[in-house]
Amino acid sequence: MLKSQDLSSRILSFSLRLAGIFAAQENCFQYLQQGELLPTLFGEAGPLGGAAWTAPTVRSGWVQGLRTLARHPSALRFLAACGAVDTIFSLQGDSSLFVASAAGQLLVHVLDLAMRGPAEGRRGPRARDWPACAQKIVCHIEDSLCSAATPQVTQALNVLTTVFGHCRGLWTQGLWVRLSPLVARLLEKDPVPASHSLVDLLLSVARSGPRGAAGGVGRSSSVLSSDRGLWETLAQTLSHLSPTQAGPLALGILKLQDCPQALRTQAFGILLQPLACVLEAAAQAPGTPGLLEGAAGDSMTVDTLLSSKSACVGLLCCALAHLGLLQPLPQRPSPWPQVPLLGAVVTILRLCSGSAAPTSDVGGRLCAILVGCGRVQRAALDFLGALSQGTGPQELVTQVFSILLEYLMSPESSSMVLKKAFQATLRWLLSSSKTPGCCDLDPHTQQFLRELLPVLQKRLCSPCWEVRDSGLEFLTQMTRQWGGRTGFRQALLASEVPELTRQLLRDPESYVRASAVTATGQLSGWGLRATPASPERPGAQQESLLGELLHILSTDSEGFPRRAAMQVCTEWLRDGRADVAEDPERFVAGVLQAASRDLDWEVRAQGLELALVFLEQLLGQRGSRCPYSVGLPETAPPGVLAQALQVLCRVQLFEFAFRALFDCDRPVAQKSCDLLLFLRAKAASCGSLQEAGDSPSVASVEATLQRWQAGEQGQPLGYLEPGAIVAVLRSVDLEGLRDTLAESSDHVEKSPQSLLQDVLAAVGVLGENEADCY
Repeated sequence: MLKSQDLSSRILSFSLRLAGIFAAQENCFQYLQQGELLPTLFGEAGPLGGAAWTAPTVRSGWVQGLRTLARHPSALRFLAACGAVDTIFSLQGDSSLFVASAAGQLLVHVLDLAMRGPAEGRRGPRARDWPACAQKIVCHIEDSLCSAATPQVTQALNVLTTVFGHCRGLWTQGLWVRLSPLVARLLEKDPVPASHSLVDLLLSVARSGPRGAAGGVGRSSSVLSSDRGLWETLAQTLSHLSPTQAGPLALGILKLQDCPQALRTQAFGILLQPLACVLEAAAQAPGTPGLLEGAAGDSMTVDTLLSSKSACVGLLCCALAHLGLLQPLPQRPSPWPQVPLLGAVVTILRLCSGSAAPTSDVGGRLCAILVGCGRVQRAALDFLGALSQGTGPQELVTQVFSILLEYLMSPESSSMVLKKAFQATLRWLLSSSKTPGCCDLDPHTQQFLRELLPVLQKRLCSPCWEVRDSGLEFLTQMTRQWGGRTGFRQALLASEVPELTRQLLRDPESYVRASAVTATGQLSGWGLRATPASPERPGAQQESLLGELLHILSTDSEGFPRRAAMQVCTEWLRDGRADVAEDPERFVAGVLQAASRDLDWEVRAQGLELALVFLEQLLGQRGSRCPYSVGLPETAPPGVLAQALQVLCRVQLFEFAFRALFDCDRPVAQKSCDLLLFLRAKAASCGSLQEAGDSPSVASVEATLQRWQAGEQGQPLGYLEPGAIVAVLRSVDLEGLRDTLAESSDHVEKSPQSLLQDVLAAVGVLGENEADCY
């Protein structure tokens, strides 16, 4: 390969990676060194000085090969001797983002390897005792931090972020002591260079726990938390960054557990300032309560909000998103300003819809910027949903429901805004119904529900399929939670929603059909049918629905509705629905017949789940939900098991399960293997069950299974006796198959042997020395 003059970049890249894999092993490293192949590959005499280096794939292969080679104990001396470290420095600014990222990670890896030995058993070596390779890397980082070029500062900060995020040695404390003054000096520049990377670094340092010390694993406090300089640097950074840049840092600070209270208060104020500005600008009366003492909107935040639409939208969306992430955390600030936050987010939504009437110039400009802004609407609705976990005065909750209804009714609401509005409405409905000692809906919720259902009815008829889909998802979730509530049942049955849901089973959009199947199954499960069944045939409509689901399962051209139909059928069987319980054998046979022919692997896997539920019910274990714990099976009487096996044969479960055992999709094969192991364990507990071990039917089945495993799928099994089934289950190596299916392929794909096999296979197919490398 090295002697070839017209070598392709793919082959050269592949060879560099392969050489790195070989060189990580002692005997290969010595062999390649003796032949002077390593310097030729990774030194200046190799691809570095040739035209091939212009190809990003070659540079990437060089970095990846060195990363693997670095595992060898002598790798550091080799890297220093061949000048590879300088090349890694230059690749940090590579035009290919993949190469630049890999070079930065390799630099951290080399630094960690260089410091790992000297730092063992010590608090951390002094800087003058660091190895030469580490000194060189740290000096390069220092030079980059002092550079006037922002890209070089960014590269240094990114390397340090990776160091403190991934390196486990105590030497990192000495590194921070040495470099923290240079990091703090970046704040003196205007604007602060590489602000995003600076925030990432400071948070990485603050989170780095004493992983090498006893009891330190898993702590979020910093190994440097006793160093007041770190907290002072964080406070200064919050003050020097713009409101948009400071938001991620403020959120990260508030997630820390051991953080000074003054810094937490400062960080929380940063997040609240945009909403405080909105409240002040849209206040209808003087004296409106603020969000938090000291968190009033400052002039810089107001200037940012009013500078441009993009700046205003970006700042508000970030503030809403950060507060939404903070709200459910146990370490969120206390007291939590629930009421002012609710007021602020309702105000933002009114500004966006144009229904607000601000009295100040700032409020008017904000309204002009935000009206019709879908991005802010989505962020505000998300945060409004998160605030449903708190409490608020009834008049403010009424305002929340009012603004939600306004958005759900508005023809200006986009499909994504409507989806967010449905989600927020559901969260507030469920939260408001959690009244202690109350088994039905309170009057306020009941009134809102009466106003909401006509809106939902309208949205289910929307020409936009995304809106119909969101409405069905909302209906499904609401029915799942409130299906037994009298007030909800009465309001729903008085509307046309159930009938519209039934009609949407034939919607032209597959996503909508799938959601309609799920919603219809949920409604039917609670007895919320579209129209009452006739007295002569009380189950006629339910039979029709069951037939419609089987029709979808058998004929729908898209996978989503068929998956939903399978899930509904499984739930009906598991719940013992009356219409299914009348003839479960016929029901299961029809569903399994459709599932066995389905091309969608998820449908086939769900069919096996239905088969498992049916098996549990036949064995009288409807409460068991640990079917794959085959070590200690519950004993089933031989008569019960024999009858169960006969029923399973009649519904052709074994035809389906054994074919699935050799399915090309691993999840299906794994589920079938677990099912058959469970059944075999049950059979093993019944020693008196007669086994037809040498009958012709057993030999025929085993031969058929062998052909199926080889890829021939034509011949069916036919009807089998229970004894023959038990014999086949005991003869098939299900444990070995399960182990094979559970084994990852990484141990093959990433080995040198596998790489060489790929090379040889490609050469054999192509007839030339070229491999299609990955």
